[in-house]
Amino acid sequence: MNQSATHKPRPMVDLIVSVILPSFILMKLSGDENLGVTGGLMVALAFPLGWGAFELIKYKKFNFIALLGLISVMLTGSIGLFELDNKWLAIKEATIPAIIGIAVLVSTFTPYPLVRALLFNAAIMDVDMINRKLEENNSVAIFEKKLMNATYFVAGSFAFSAVMNYVLAKWIVTSPAGTAAFNEELGQMTLYSYPVIAIPSMIMMMSIFYYLWRSIHKATGLKLEDLMVKK
Repeated sequence: MNQSATHKPRPMVDLIVSVILPSFILMKLSGDENLGVTGGLMVALAFPLGWGAFELIKYKKFNFIALLGLISVMLTGSIGLFELDNKWLAIKEATIPAIIGIAVLVSTFTPYPLVRALLFNAAIMDVDMINRKLEENNSVAIFEKKLMNATYFVAGSFAFSAVMNYVLAKWIVTSPAGTAAFNEELGQMTLYSYPVIAIPSMIMMMSIFYYLWRSIHKATGLKLEDLMVKK
């Protein structure tokens, strides 16, 4: 059986391996009496980097977001290991979601809009049936306008993430790179980013999905259970 087809997301495992363990190592084990500044940073970065590589190799689930995640890890490691000015950390934290947001907008001018891949795709919704209903009700143009609105909302959610990432990094990470204090602050920033940034962003995405579902419902008359792909 194709492992990539049967692979199910494991958000709790992802959270523990990619966030909680690295943050604990940075905050508690990067002092001179433990792993040291460089050793602590390298061990902490090895967890998300190794986990991401494992997922990509074993389940063949490579995608643009995974690539950005790996780049983010490598950039963070470079800032710490080469003791760069920590202003670059704030810039890096803002750049990743900003790139995604810009990509979402730019993709609307291509045959493959990212918002369709994120929200309106055949893995989640019965796209063929929805398109048939839209054509029957002469609602294709109206729905396309709603889909464009959803694109702006998605790009806006990434803009929010970019701004908040920058603010959080500037607020928390104030010590010079290459020090134990920098590693500890990096761990704190990683932990705080979830309640401050990730959860609000998740709520935004759920709200956008609800907006899109309501738009489809009004344009086609289909109920939510009719829209979703039957497993």
